[in-house]
Amino acid sequence: MSLPAQRGPVTLILGGARSGKSRFAESLALETGLAPVYVATASVHDEEMRARVHDHQTRRDTRWRTVEVLLDLAGAIEAEATPKRIVLVDCLTLWLTNVMLGGGDVPEAAEELAATLAWIPGPVILVSNEVGFGIVPDNALARAFRDHQGRLNQRLAAVADRVTLVAAGLPLDLKLPKESAR
Repeated sequence: MSLPAQRGPVTLILGGARSGKSRFAESLALETGLAPVYVATASVHDEEMRARVHDHQTRRDTRWRTVEVLLDLAGAIEAEATPKRIVLVDCLTLWLTNVMLGGGDVPEAAEELAATLAWIPGPVILVSNEVGFGIVPDNALARAFRDHQGRLNQRLAAVADRVTLVAAGLPLDLKLPKESAR
């Protein structure tokens, strides 16, 4: 692999369920004027999830190309991110669920993703749930998930150029690119 002359910007969008984070991320992607690629990580197992996926699909027009990825997110980003395309990953929370339920090594998968984002030549927007604001879950799997999600968000926030928290549809920038912060 030859490294690009310049890494594409990475944006991390955080928020709770139904906070407006996906809509905000989609609008950011379209504002770039680049060809948008939607990397979908959902695994559909029931009608409720099918309806959620359908809601996301109907919001996107024909400009969007969709790539479905359950586990190899780093590979999908590597294949899709170019200076002429904007990649939107929605969402890291569902991807993490796939990794955990698939018996994957979560720290290894998270580090592979962060390492890919550190050199990727095209812009990437990542959407992730901020799950640590609530009560402590009552079972070990849910606590492990919350802990893994929090560590994943922290690791990717460190790599990201911009980090935005969305609450009630309102974005709050937590981290801006160095040239924007002046």
